[in-house]
Amino acid sequence: MKSFVIFARALILLINEKEGQQRYMTELLSIQEASRFASEYLGKNVTPSNISYLIQYGRIKKTGDNGSTMILKEELLNYYKGRGISKEKTWKEQIGDDLNWALSFEQYKEAETTKHVHRLHPYKGKFIPQLVEYFLDSHTDNFKREIYFKKGDIVLDPFSGSGTTMVQACELGIHAIGVDISAFNAMIGNCKSAKYDIPDIYRETSLITRKLKSYLLDSHTVEFEEELLKALNQFNSRHFPVPDYKYNVLRKEIDEKKYGNEREMEFLPIYHNLVERYGIRLKQEGDTSFLNRWYLNHVREEILFVFEEIKKISSIDTKKMASIILSRTIRSCRATTHADLATLVEPVVSTYYCRKHGKICKPLFSILKWWESYAKDTIKRLTEFDRVRKETFHTCLTGDSRTIDLLVELNKKNPELARLVSDQRIRGIFSSPPYVGLIDYHEQHAYAYELFGFKRNDDLEIGPMFKGQGKEAKQGYIEGISDVLNNAKKYLADDYDIFLVANDKHDLYPTIASNAGMQIVNRYRRPVLNRTEKDKGAYSETIFHLKER
Repeated sequence: MKSFVIFARALILLINEKEGQQRYMTELLSIQEASRFASEYLGKNVTPSNISYLIQYGRIKKTGDNGSTMILKEELLNYYKGRGISKEKTWKEQIGDDLNWALSFEQYKEAETTKHVHRLHPYKGKFIPQLVEYFLDSHTDNFKREIYFKKGDIVLDPFSGSGTTMVQACELGIHAIGVDISAFNAMIGNCKSAKYDIPDIYRETSLITRKLKSYLLDSHTVEFEEELLKALNQFNSRHFPVPDYKYNVLRKEIDEKKYGNEREMEFLPIYHNLVERYGIRLKQEGDTSFLNRWYLNHVREEILFVFEEIKKISSIDTKKMASIILSRTIRSCRATTHADLATLVEPVVSTYYCRKHGKICKPLFSILKWWESYAKDTIKRLTEFDRVRKETFHTCLTGDSRTIDLLVELNKKNPELARLVSDQRIRGIFSSPPYVGLIDYHEQHAYAYELFGFKRNDDLEIGPMFKGQGKEAKQGYIEGISDVLNNAKKYLADDYDIFLVANDKHDLYPTIASNAGMQIVNRYRRPVLNRTEKDKGAYSETIFHLKER
């Protein structure tokens, strides 16, 4: 009898435990509750916006009624089990156990990896500021055992790109010199690190916004786009309900390609009817230039209108920043799909099914929205940078890092920095050289070169995509990077430290170091998370630490 009682009690406890587990797993959470649960589970901050994103893009299903959004705790838990927790393990299994996961900077949100002026203008292939900060600041840890740079030192970036090293050096109180073969790249770097009369930028960009709105009053573009958006919203609400559609697509309950193509064809007559009714001109005559080929007629006219207004600005610094805002704007207004914005495929002049957003989208017919948005965003970012920047010297020179005479060119642009280089020498380098056959750096900003009239130096790029990745291209790359390092050594301090960020899949850097009379004293291999819009696969790069041999 006693043993039966013990068994019965154990059975009751087991049943209660299972019921408790079942209740736990079927528990519904509000977005706020899900945010708190996920933050505790992952050990990092997960905001309500992060949870809303998962719902909107079909990662987890929205449930609940009476207007309240609820999600199933079990589904949220399964999502994080399959992704967040195992990412480090999965990547190490795919590309090697020697990854330094601390250098993934996974804990930072996008707003932090694109902080203040780092997002003033898009740039393909740039590294995140936290990586620069890690090697330039004064901390040490299990991996970085020495302090390489201190306040008042000078750092050189001979492949300055969008100026990330210069900006972070300025934030840390380190003087910086950038060099880039691309005149537009040098402009981006200098505009990011310069100090501005921010109220003047606000006045001038606001004036241009008002003039652009007035200019558009004589056009039917605004009315056309408003009616098109209304038609699209109605159509998409009916055929692509949020978030159910994406949830079903992810679970293969809908054939996205077939369904999307059918709905695209269904909407096209509505679109063409509106185009005809409002007399909208789509294509420009001829496609010999970038601005002709990749911009709708109305967009091109607005670009030229704003550019003429920018030319009237009296302050050179304000004029340059307004030009950066315009460049950022027109990059977002190219006649292409949202999915192909980073890598152009074919011009798009009609509505289309958008895999990125899971609905029918449209090309842009006016730059007003983006110009106004980017102007406000730029002022906000410049203000944020003003609060953290230090008083330093910084200049990006346009030139060939293989042959440039830094002192001569600095004397023309920044004599005080030139004197500082002569007195104390450059402490070291932090840079990300181009990769072999990966990017044509002038071509990614072809619209800006054409509009602003910059001279292109494509033939002087090291490792451009148009030269490929063959034996000859690799040899040219080795010679090019070696020449850059040998030229830089003329200005470096005796006990210099050089950090080069590269994905050296061709194993070229040992030869490069040898050619420059240097040795690789350390390698930090880091995972690169969310490298591009389309490529989410496991990928790594190495930070090579070089010193004198």
